Amino acid sequence: MDLPRRTFLRLAAGVAGVSAATRDAGADTYPSRPVRLIVGAVPGSAPDVIARLIAQSLAERLSQSFVVENRSGASGNLATEAVARAAPDGYTLLLVSAGNAINMSLYENLNFDLIRDIAPVGGVVSFPMVITVRSPFPANTLAELIAYANAKPGKINIGTPPIGSPQHVAGELFKMLTGTNIVLVAYRGGPPAITDALGGQIDGVIGTVLLLIDFIRSGKLRALAVTGASELLPDIPTVNAIVPGFEASQWIGIGAPAKTPAAIIERLNGEANASLADPRIKTRLIELGGTAFPGAPSEFGAFVAAETAKWGKVVKFANLKPE
Repeated sequence: MDLPRRTFLRLAAGVAGVSAATRDAGADTYPSRPVRLIVGAVPGSAPDVIARLIAQSLAERLSQSFVVENRSGASGNLATEAVARAAPDGYTLLLVSAGNAINMSLYENLNFDLIRDIAPVGGVVSFPMVITVRSPFPANTLAELIAYANAKPGKINIGTPPIGSPQHVAGELFKMLTGTNIVLVAYRGGPPAITDALGGQIDGVIGTVLLLIDFIRSGKLRALAVTGASELLPDIPTVNAIVPGFEASQWIGIGAPAKTPAAIIERLNGEANASLADPRIKTRLIELGGTAFPGAPSEFGAFVAAETAKWGKVVKFANLKPE
């Protein structure tokens, strides 16, 4: 997800690390030194901003430094592998995202297994996406888009970020569940897709609400449906109201190396959930187009496993290969 620079500068204020406890001491002495939060994305990206937001709050709550460390490359796989190989002591954490779940089936011969090697700590935020078309397009509702696609198969071109991105696989899931032949045009990011949509080269864009909200409000793009309830677009219907079984979001959470002591996992989870209950954090997440996504480690683990299985079916259906 692309963020305006001013949003990043406002939200990416200082952060420092948290420390760890020994396996025997458990959560009582944790953290005693800085904790690294590894992010598989570049500074200024949405995952980075969320990492700094939650890290700052955890640092304040635990009186330790949480240091955000960016390890971009290989669509987040480098960061995941680094955490999977780290000592399971609570001092190296991973910012987990929907991309991690997608990567498990998109990439072959990974040196880690997300479910086996990363212990779930908890969810942080869920970003709904929105399906849009340019204003002159002859569809005012999602049902009309489906009817138009069925009448003219292969003639609708919808832009998304790169192959395997949450937005792209959401589009493939939509095609799979509706049986429509819509052409998904994968761009390097959301902004160039928007440029082509506004210029008439493509018919619409699937992107995060924050990225598209200004174009929707100005009337340049028409929002047909959101992939999940959005406080920024409260009057736009959800996709699953028309397409039963459709669920997709660009979610973010926290993981740790497998075999990290349960007491440390529970403490991190409790403090993260307390952070997400803070009205200041909730407001910032809404400003970013997201919704707080708290829950127990077991709940987050079950969610990640379900997402991994779901996107595996979509990747296979669409025969997706990484760029």
